[in-house]
Amino acid sequence: MNKILQILLALLFCATIASAAKIKGHVYDKQSGEALVGATIILEKTGKAASTGLDGSFEIKDVPAGAATIRVTYITYKTIVKEIVVLEKDNPHIKIYMESAGKDLNEVVIRATASGSNDRDARRIEQNATQVMNIVSGRSIEVSPDLTVANVMQRVSGVSIERNSNGDGQYAILRGMDKRYNYTLVNGVKIPSPDNKYRYVPLDLFPSDLLDRLEVYKTLTPNLEGDAIGGAVNMVMKNAPDHFQVNANIATGYSQLFFDRNFTSFNASGINHKSPYEINGRTYNATQADFAKGTLDYTSKKPAPNLIGSLSLGQRFFDSKLGVIVAGSYQNTYRGSNSTFYNSAVNGTDAYAVITSKSYREYSEQQKRLGLHGKVDYVFDSNNKLSLYNVYVNLKNQQLRDAVSTTYNGVYDPANGNAELGYTTRSRLTEQQIYNSTLHGDHKFFNEKFKVQWSAVYSSAKNEVPDNTTISLNGLEKNFVDTRTSLVNTSPVNRRWERNTDEDKAGYLDLTYTFKTGTGKLDVMAGGLYRDKQRSSFFNNYTLAPSAADANDRYGVDFQKYTDLNLVVSNPTGAVSNPLTYDASEKTGAGYGMLKYVGSKLEILGGVRVEHTNQGYNLLFPAGETNPAGSQVYTDVLPSATVKYHLTDKTQLHASYYKALNRPGFYEIVPGKVVNEEYQERGNPNLKRALSDNYDLRYELFPGASEQLLVGAFYKRIKDPIEYTFQADAVRGQDIYYSPGNFGTAKNYGAEIDYIKFFNKIGLKANYTYTHSRITTPKTSRRINATTGDIEAFLVDQSRPLFGQSEHIANLSLLYKDTKKGWDVQIAGAYTGPRINTVSQFLNNDLYQQGFIQMDASAEKRFKGGLSVFVKAGNILNTPTKLFIKGTNAENDRIKEELVSKGRTLIRADYYEQTYLLGLRYKFN
Repeated sequence: MNKILQILLALLFCATIASAAKIKGHVYDKQSGEALVGATIILEKTGKAASTGLDGSFEIKDVPAGAATIRVTYITYKTIVKEIVVLEKDNPHIKIYMESAGKDLNEVVIRATASGSNDRDARRIEQNATQVMNIVSGRSIEVSPDLTVANVMQRVSGVSIERNSNGDGQYAILRGMDKRYNYTLVNGVKIPSPDNKYRYVPLDLFPSDLLDRLEVYKTLTPNLEGDAIGGAVNMVMKNAPDHFQVNANIATGYSQLFFDRNFTSFNASGINHKSPYEINGRTYNATQADFAKGTLDYTSKKPAPNLIGSLSLGQRFFDSKLGVIVAGSYQNTYRGSNSTFYNSAVNGTDAYAVITSKSYREYSEQQKRLGLHGKVDYVFDSNNKLSLYNVYVNLKNQQLRDAVSTTYNGVYDPANGNAELGYTTRSRLTEQQIYNSTLHGDHKFFNEKFKVQWSAVYSSAKNEVPDNTTISLNGLEKNFVDTRTSLVNTSPVNRRWERNTDEDKAGYLDLTYTFKTGTGKLDVMAGGLYRDKQRSSFFNNYTLAPSAADANDRYGVDFQKYTDLNLVVSNPTGAVSNPLTYDASEKTGAGYGMLKYVGSKLEILGGVRVEHTNQGYNLLFPAGETNPAGSQVYTDVLPSATVKYHLTDKTQLHASYYKALNRPGFYEIVPGKVVNEEYQERGNPNLKRALSDNYDLRYELFPGASEQLLVGAFYKRIKDPIEYTFQADAVRGQDIYYSPGNFGTAKNYGAEIDYIKFFNKIGLKANYTYTHSRITTPKTSRRINATTGDIEAFLVDQSRPLFGQSEHIANLSLLYKDTKKGWDVQIAGAYTGPRINTVSQFLNNDLYQQGFIQMDASAEKRFKGGLSVFVKAGNILNTPTKLFIKGTNAENDRIKEELVSKGRTLIRADYYEQTYLLGLRYKFN
């Protein structure tokens, strides 16, 4: 009997399986037609359920044939109950359209859509934008491997980044246009840069978890400031949510570099932030006792683990009239690099580079990054709204660079066991900070036909490098054994103070009047801005050397005696009397007018912007300077036009023309001289602004939800482009310096494609940009004088790519998302092709950066109650930065260190190794 029952049960089970089927379908938003990601589909009375994937699709397997009921739920949407009939096979595809859950919730959805904090909303903003742009949503940033805005930027099509000395991204290059051709906005307002040299903002200042979304503008309209030939970066910070929300995370990690070696540092606690000149007065004679010993007090040990955390709190009060959000982020990380640098000199009639010495450097950097942001907005009624926004970011970078250089009888010959050694250690503390406060108003009149928007803005940016200390020693290698010997003969200890502050006060006004025109509308817009920028810059330098009695002292390799050195100050009153101690100002006034027509198929925008600039400087110690003061006053007329044609409701053509400029920075026009790395830098008071005509055409397809296909082309013609080149001093020809200049007319053009596609739980994000540019600059070549037989120099013109431009840039990210089980996984790779790193004085000797692939990964697992665990890994492939010169010569071939290969000579290689992070995230919604 039992055997009969077992057989019957087995047959019944087989029959059930045979008659079981599967149902598939998609869930959409009824109003927009967009796929909904993460909706829950429940097959009632079966215990079976599924959630929609990244493309809104779902599948439920092993469903019994016959009548069934499915229930579909999604936050802020009305629940749908649907009766279906399940066939044994070939079930029809189910399409479910969900409606917003009432008026109040509908308003919530609309506000959320405008934020761009998720991928779906970001795609809609891109689709509706007047200018050509790309957006990275807040959610994409959150689950990405990136901790700073600079690293997020590398995921955008047409964008490459410059790394700093620890391998982190720092500056963005848009469409092959160097960082100088871009500007940075916070919530649509331009912010000043703390950089002591340039206008562009170091994007590694900003923690990425403060952002709602990141926008990259690739074209301009008349209501945007005109000094962005390459484009603009707009960081849209978190906004007040419609209900109480908490978002917190804490993480820790380590750098692989410090598993392999120690972290070397100095004692920064006793650093004087003011030089002896500032503390004691102009006539004071400084002694060794006036300088803190901490910058020469070194330690070498394993660093503490990295610590990263952030917290944001937000809510709306008084029937959603008052919105408040506060957010903060703190990062304390230990990074570094191991660098090998080959110094070269140009010899021979062919002006080829010969390796003369080798320098090995170890960088150890502790970075403390703080970001704070708060916003209060109040909605008086549907026609009037005020908001007050404040943001503060601060980055402290404590860096120690330890270097040893090797020279064998004037050249680099490692086969020789007797060498001259040079030891240099630099202790540098840099603090950069930006503060912005914006009061903004939105007002509507005459049944919303007339709109007024205004902003009152105060911003400041500060950069401080106090007591930057460098010590240099001579050494000797005998029979391949090196010993540290004496301090160098000239300026063995150098202590430098640098500081600059920018303050901006600005006002913005935008007016719009709307006319109805049958099936379309016409917006007549006008407005302008006024900005008063003031800069102060301070530079002072002291050199110290041993007394005659101590000149022959010898030192070991452990540095411990350096705090007990008996030194004499060579210039006891300092060196504050220099061109880098100055005041500067820039007053910018702008006005614009434009028309925007929006029809059923066609959108047209056209207008003109006029900008007037009055920029000048005044040296505080002008003695002996040819240009103790200077100014540049000019007015630019900047027309622009944009046309969008809607082929369907999901496809459109987007064409644009705009004219833009690029202003010199204060540092670039002040006639200063300073040695920063391996060479002297000088300003150029005759430097002019650059002007550019820019053309764009893009085909845009938004098939639904978070997907897109963008295919575009661009062309730029730049008059008087600004490039840095090495030049010979007109009086002392042997002195070479690095300085900016204007060089004729340059051209830059290219094409890009951006593709995002999702297949249920799998997603693909890919983009590729081809860029080609040409600029012609004078170079020095050499020849033999037919009369004297001597080698003489002469100038020739050489065409080359623009500084920083890579011909090929590509990104590929593979995504896995399981909303039901709470998984988000991402592997992201970015390729940057070869590009010029330094423009040489000599023909065919430009220094190129080798093309590289940066590979990162991240994963997050969400649990019930709003808790999740995440991991991030950076630079998985240990991708180095390598610099090379095109070409080889026999003298370098003798060096058995794989310097010469594939027709080029290696000059520098920096290795950063991998970074790891493990953290917890908590969300309360």
